[in-house]
Amino acid sequence: MLRMIQTLRPLIALVSTLWLASCAGMGSSTESGFLYKNLPVADGSAVAGDGHTVLFKGTPLSLSGPGIKVGDTLRDVKLARQDLSLTNIVHTKGAGKVRIISVVPSLDTKVCEQQTHQLSEKNHGLDKMVELITVSIDTPFAQQRFAEEAKIHNVTFLSDYRDANFGLSHGLLLKDPHLLARAILVVDAHNVVRYLQITPELAQLPNLDDAFKFARSLVTAS
Repeated sequence: MLRMIQTLRPLIALVSTLWLASCAGMGSSTESGFLYKNLPVADGSAVAGDGHTVLFKGTPLSLSGPGIKVGDTLRDVKLARQDLSLTNIVHTKGAGKVRIISVVPSLDTKVCEQQTHQLSEKNHGLDKMVELITVSIDTPFAQQRFAEEAKIHNVTFLSDYRDANFGLSHGLLLKDPHLLARAILVVDAHNVVRYLQITPELAQLPNLDDAFKFARSLVTAS
């Protein structure tokens, strides 16, 4: 028996090493139980609006609508809440203070899921000072289910499912697949877009840490 244990010891050590390495590659988890993966973060930004594209795994997709840019005012458009009532993006509960708007194609994808968890869980206390908003074309019912299962209670979920007016009015609509581009916006107390990143590749995360730092600088300056 002792000889068998001595023979198997190198194999046990190898398996243990591989298991630990695989766990490290999977990322870290939070109190909600979400396991963060090592997903790529986009470098730079695409340009919103007609005539511009983003990539989905290398395939270009055209953006539609008049594009928004830093310095523009957030467009006046209504989105659906989880109870199906409509609210103007300009007049959400956080109006009059800094807001972070996270735009995702679909909450049912792993990148959108992680982006939303990061917005909720890794904002370094910003959720006490600013409103966090997630916008997608998912139905309000799907958004509600996601929020409940993810145990996310500090994010306002708004749905563009009715006519994609938010996406179209900000130049963030991917008309052919009828999805929104992936983006992060920081809006000041006067509804002016002060920070904007549209990921050039849909399969990549936006740089939320940079957006958080910028939002904090606006809060500190106000």
